[in-house]
Amino acid sequence: MIQLKNIAFIGNSLPRRCGIATFTTDLQQAVSKSPAHIATAIFAMTDHGHVYDYPPEVRLAIADDNRDDYVRAADVLNAGNFDVACLQHEFGIFGGEDGEDIVALLSQLKMPVVTTLHTVLAEPSPGQRRVLNKIIDRSAKLVVMAEKGRTLLEEIYHVPADRIEVVAHGIPDMPFSEPAVSKKGLGFDGRSVILTFGLLSPNKGIEVMIDAMPLILQSRPDAVYVILGATHPNLVRDQGEAYRDSLMTRVKDLGIEGSVVFLDRFVDKATLLDFISMCDVYATPYLNEAQMTSGTLAYSFGLGKAVVSTPYWHARELLADGHGVLVPFGDATAIGREIASLLTDDARRDAMRLRAYETSRPMTWEKTAERYLAIFSDILLRNTRQPVPPANVVMHRVPAPPEPQFGYFLSMCDDTGLFQHAVHSVPDRSHGYCVDDNARALLLSVALNQPGERLLPEVLTSRFASFVQHAWNPDEKHFRNFMGFDRRWLENRGSQDSHGRTLWALGECARSDANPSRRAWATALFSQALPTAEGFGSPRAWAFTLLGLDGYCAVSPHDLRAHQIRSTLADRLMDIFHRVGGTDWTWFEESLSYDNARLSQALITTGLSAERPDYVAAGLKSLRWLMTVQTNPDGLFRPVGTDGFTNQTREVSIFDQQPLEATATIAACHAAWRASHDITWKREAAKAFAWFLGSNDLSLAVVDIETGSCRDGLHPTRLNENRGGESVVSYLLGLVEFRKLSRASGYPSTFVPLRALTA
Repeated sequence: MIQLKNIAFIGNSLPRRCGIATFTTDLQQAVSKSPAHIATAIFAMTDHGHVYDYPPEVRLAIADDNRDDYVRAADVLNAGNFDVACLQHEFGIFGGEDGEDIVALLSQLKMPVVTTLHTVLAEPSPGQRRVLNKIIDRSAKLVVMAEKGRTLLEEIYHVPADRIEVVAHGIPDMPFSEPAVSKKGLGFDGRSVILTFGLLSPNKGIEVMIDAMPLILQSRPDAVYVILGATHPNLVRDQGEAYRDSLMTRVKDLGIEGSVVFLDRFVDKATLLDFISMCDVYATPYLNEAQMTSGTLAYSFGLGKAVVSTPYWHARELLADGHGVLVPFGDATAIGREIASLLTDDARRDAMRLRAYETSRPMTWEKTAERYLAIFSDILLRNTRQPVPPANVVMHRVPAPPEPQFGYFLSMCDDTGLFQHAVHSVPDRSHGYCVDDNARALLLSVALNQPGERLLPEVLTSRFASFVQHAWNPDEKHFRNFMGFDRRWLENRGSQDSHGRTLWALGECARSDANPSRRAWATALFSQALPTAEGFGSPRAWAFTLLGLDGYCAVSPHDLRAHQIRSTLADRLMDIFHRVGGTDWTWFEESLSYDNARLSQALITTGLSAERPDYVAAGLKSLRWLMTVQTNPDGLFRPVGTDGFTNQTREVSIFDQQPLEATATIAACHAAWRASHDITWKREAAKAFAWFLGSNDLSLAVVDIETGSCRDGLHPTRLNENRGGESVVSYLLGLVEFRKLSRASGYPSTFVPLRALTA
């Protein structure tokens, strides 16, 4: 088993005043706080003539102009048992011509190196290209923060695509808030605030923004432009405060002294977040498009600010599709006109703020740390020798997850919802619909609302939500389940499991649906239907409800009743786990039936959100045991068959094998990986996904990748050729989950066993 234990970060560190120092420190802290409990250390580059009071996390200071310090740092790193070294590269922070001294350090390291490139030059000088090529050669992976960086590395530096990862700049995880409270605390109450922050230097375009202020003041006389940040140390060293003085003179000449405020200081993070919180518009008027990364832009975007920016590379990607406003370089009239428009149109500004905030949730430092840990883990796996398979087994590389195809799924839907069953690939109207499958379909719609996926048509998602709404029986306080083709309900209430599964879909919809109105609907209906689940006796209903509560509690943190029910249901799972489980039967029940992995997933997910390590530990322990049961002698994924598996007989039912078991296992392994960053869970998820593709007991593909159709499972000697609603949506959910794990962790170059075929 491969597990990360110790990571080194090489770069600048706070209290040094620069963006790289802030980034390195934030990343190191995020990794150290991850659930994986990894030790971390920073090897800090120290600029000539300065001494810093570094925190204990800084293991060693490296004088940037002392080549011997680089060699000594390599010795300390090699002696420190670090699994990976993560280099933060920016031109100008390392000694030697074009920063070449860092190569002396990298060339001596015995552990793999992951390099984050904060700048990728489209037109490097010969020296810059030479040095960067050496760094590229020494790096196992290169991380950039924008797709433009990936393009330049491939086209200009000829780096293979599989060595490049795009990981967004991290942001603090702050609640969406209105500016008024922070304005009052900082002395800007009653003003319309425009903010720019960061180290002051001529390339930031501050003078353009100052020139725009008279135009803005015509529409908003109360507007004030706050310029927060000390002058860049290198500029102070070479020119003193001449640049700042020139800006202040410009303000005076324009007669706008009362509307421009210079705050010459390098603030701590808490103060910085207060300043960002209080602004109405954030401006980045940079003068050059070749700006690959802007931490100030990422932070402001992540706090839900309306941003007006010039179209440098990072801004062009982050602010696309109405997430901000782009204006031409050096155009004071354009930037003034756009800011004035935002300050006088509250509805437009607030809508832009909300879009920015919602889009930025995958960028939090917690998520960024997960991505980096996944990259580190994948590198260790690549450096670890693959085990030799048994003689009767051949090894099959799991292909990269395919693109989801929705043709067949769409054919299984009508204007009511998703059909339950099919005869071969023809929808079977005689069995009508059920809320189970339409809740799964709503889960799929929501799961597709993430980077790298394409949304289902809005009308289809609305149809699934409508089915769920219609299924709610307010008199019974239950969801109905089965509906005939004539749209008549066949019961007044469905099963406990179908109620729990519907709550699960509503909770995820409340958290992640693309439509704000539908998120509000899901939140309200979840709140109505939740109390019923407290009286359930089905462990699966508890698990499904807990998965829904994970989404609902994230958007309704003050609903104390929901938090209480979450604790109650999780404690019930823990109770039966401890009462039933033993040394050789590590499970919640005396038998295994269906959707088994969801029980483990629910405890892991709840434990991560509620910060209950005991829940996580029980979930991981049960899932490890389940995976041994779900593995055949050849090492293939083998879900428990429909006849189950009991503690008394210990006779495993091999058939029929159904798609929902593989999907549940993929999701549970993803949760386990998030909790532990143990590379084993990536392999187990890959094995479960490979079951769909033919790495199973019959060596037959269950899915048709071209159409997205999925057979209902495996009989003892053949495929079940019927392709019902549960099967197709299970495959698509499993595929999207596996793609999400692959993006988050770096796709595992995994070999899984495939039963050897005999003539």
